[in-house]
Amino acid sequence: MDTRIPHDLQDTVARTLAEDLGGGDLTASLVPASARATARVITREAAIICGRPYVDAVFSTLDPAVRVTWHVADGDSVSPNQLLFEAEGPARALLTGERSALNFLQTLSATATAARAHANALEGTGCRILDTRKTIPGLRQAQKYAVRCGGGHNHRMGLFDGILIKENHIAAAGSITAAVAAARKLAPGVPVEVEVETLAELEEAFTANADMALLDEFSLEDLRTAVAKNRLRQKPLGLEASGGIDMSTLRTVAETGVDYISVGALTKHVRAVDLSMRLSILSRPAAS
Repeated sequence: MDTRIPHDLQDTVARTLAEDLGGGDLTASLVPASARATARVITREAAIICGRPYVDAVFSTLDPAVRVTWHVADGDSVSPNQLLFEAEGPARALLTGERSALNFLQTLSATATAARAHANALEGTGCRILDTRKTIPGLRQAQKYAVRCGGGHNHRMGLFDGILIKENHIAAAGSITAAVAAARKLAPGVPVEVEVETLAELEEAFTANADMALLDEFSLEDLRTAVAKNRLRQKPLGLEASGGIDMSTLRTVAETGVDYISVGALTKHVRAVDLSMRLSILSRPAAS
């Protein structure tokens, strides 16, 4: 599992807390500042866990005195009612951080769970599952981390670290050949992928010496033909299948021999994992 922590984690957590806190947590202020508490977080359903660094960052940002004890690691498979973590510290910090921490954990766990289901479906085929840029705004790095925790693989992170030439780019450039040539001149060394919709366009991508081809909405027969043609090349392209692929067709598409399948649903169709946090007060200030 790729365990690289997203470089924007602290900024993401800071934005999330600012969004929720605004000028301050009015409700938590009802609790005495000296009160201490413990919190236990469980999952109410099976899932692949992801989000530990975000939870830790939420509570450490609010109050470094909060201690979080984890009973699972990112990438672990958990069962309903399983204890995920316990936290102890100032009651106000635990109450204030609850929603932000659980929002990260339930959303990223949902993404990791979807990625694991897709990765498991491809097991033994040699094909890899890829995410896309169809992510929740502001959570690009976080969701791509979750995909890795679930056993999936990242496509380009954004528009800056890879070139994917699509239909409109080709139309503007005049041809696939012209678009690839322009890409090589603009950004030498950056991988260039071309989206193709027909076998004829794939042949042009071959001739243009692209690095990868995205086979958009290809039939199974055309996917097999594309794979066969690609294997005859001295330097085969990476072939990525995409478009209208779901769990019911995933393995069938993989068995055509493509190298990758990209699925936007990994990050855009997430259904948050059901979590629960229960807080117990350890101490209250003595009555005067």
